[in-house]
Amino acid sequence: MSERVDCSAAMRQLWDYLDEELSEERMAAVRRHLDDCQGCWPHYDFDKAFLDALARAREANRCPEEVRRRVLDTLRTAGFTRG
Repeated sequence: MSERVDCSAAMRQLWDYLDEELSEERMAAVRRHLDDCQGCWPHYDFDKAFLDALARAREANRCPEEVRRRVLDTLRTAGFTRG
């Protein structure tokens, strides 16, 4: 039997869904819900468009490598590390 997702669960998991961080079964369940739900689809559509625009802006407006290196060095010195 396939897993069912209601609107509340779909919206709670939307960012994880967009980032493909859910299990395959959960990804499929959220996708089925979004395909069938006229109320949730606009949220997905907006969030997806937002992430796509953010990616395009990031690619078009990269900071100089020297600035990036200095920021990362400062963060490391302050105790922040990549996890």
